[in-house]
Amino acid sequence: MAILTERIERLAESATIAMSQRSRDLKAKGIDVISLSLGEPDFDTPDFIKAAAKQAIDDNYSHYPPVPGYMELREAIAKKLKRDNNLDYKPSQIVVSTGAKQSLMNAILCLVNPGDEVILPSPYWVSYREMIRFAEGVVVDVASSLESNFKITPEQLEGAITPKTKMMLFSSPSNPTGSAYTKEELIALAEVIKKHPQLIVICDEIYEHIRFVGTHFSLAEVDDIKDRVITVNGVSKAFAMTGWRIGYLAASEEIAKACSKMQGQFTSGASGISQKAAQAAMEALPSSVDYMKEAFRQRRALMIKGASEIPGFECNEPEGAFYLFPRVAQLFGKSHSKGIINDSNDLCMYLLDTAHVATVPGSAFGLEGYIRISYAASEEDLQEAITRITKAVKELD
Repeated sequence: MAILTERIERLAESATIAMSQRSRDLKAKGIDVISLSLGEPDFDTPDFIKAAAKQAIDDNYSHYPPVPGYMELREAIAKKLKRDNNLDYKPSQIVVSTGAKQSLMNAILCLVNPGDEVILPSPYWVSYREMIRFAEGVVVDVASSLESNFKITPEQLEGAITPKTKMMLFSSPSNPTGSAYTKEELIALAEVIKKHPQLIVICDEIYEHIRFVGTHFSLAEVDDIKDRVITVNGVSKAFAMTGWRIGYLAASEEIAKACSKMQGQFTSGASGISQKAAQAAMEALPSSVDYMKEAFRQRRALMIKGASEIPGFECNEPEGAFYLFPRVAQLFGKSHSKGIINDSNDLCMYLLDTAHVATVPGSAFGLEGYIRISYAASEEDLQEAITRITKAVKELD
């Protein structure tokens, strides 16, 4: 007799978390592993944010918070959205959650019915597909490539829309590619979205402040579709607050109210102390954490140069985030002492076992033939990782 539900049996494990666990297992055995698999800044949370959290403890923010978040935090988010994104939202249109991941899941569960189609430009973040499948939605992949800088065209979007289409979900800057849509590209996509009033769009903007080329533009700035756009963001990446677990969404009153209702039955409000820390982050100018972005910019240059010189690796120049997504299909079919490299998963396992460098297969992000490398690590570790990967690749027959 089966004990577990079909629901959980269908749910795939996160590939990034799985690879990170394998790295920890090897490290526990005394092996020197360089982990470039997780999307986590290697910086510590800024002191001014930690000070706000300490003050919150002294001020006894230790009781149940309101389900959608403290009013003062939602007001701070509304001001941030106006300041940074030219977006007008009332606090009642904002829901604070335990990480942007929960914000995404809340919205999907509130909007996607069984059988509804959800467009995913690929490659996409690993959890998007599983979230949609959990809601019994149907994933519609729209593939991009290195040649298109991992961005889809309005024509591709139009071709993917059917009467069953309910939602489109994407990130910009992107995880796993670092590619970011320009204002002009997003306005062109909006022209397609306008023609399909049933289509709701979730924009994951968690890497908004880690952008090296151009300026960030939010799809919700297009007035004609604003009420059909859900903007998701948080403090994890730009402010190095991954462990504080605070994300949020901004949407129409109807959608925000539904997400708050959903959250009220699952987790209630996010940690009050974390919320006060996040408030300090929201009230700060993005320039307060520019030192992190500049470090990522230097690492990006190091990684593009190093990875481009590895035999069989083809790279673009990502505009944001802290990932490189090189095409590695030229290495498929090559062999080593324990077998053949048939796909990106084989290559990642070979690099982990041989070079002791953890990466993530492109197949986990919906696009085979690539791997994801996070450069949220020290320049010393990145340089050593390039050296190790190069050596391991050259040993393939």
